[in-house]
Amino acid sequence: MAKIKGAVVINVERCKGCNLCVVACPSNVLALNKEANSKGYNYSIMADADSCVGCAACALVCPDACITVYKVRV
Repeated sequence: MAKIKGAVVINVERCKGCNLCVVACPSNVLALNKEANSKGYNYSIMADADSCVGCAACALVCPDACITVYKVRV
């Protein structure tokens, strides 16, 4: 049986740093970046990419639809 690994792609310029995705992630994969985007918001990043299971909870709670989740068989 193949193992599923997730990958989160965040549209950095659309992200407003609301932190909802960070709180919703059951694997603690996401965090807010210390750097800001061009609009002055601290955007979300994948802090622990190896722990992502591809559940897409982060994408479901994102109010601005900034997050796309991909699932890859390993």
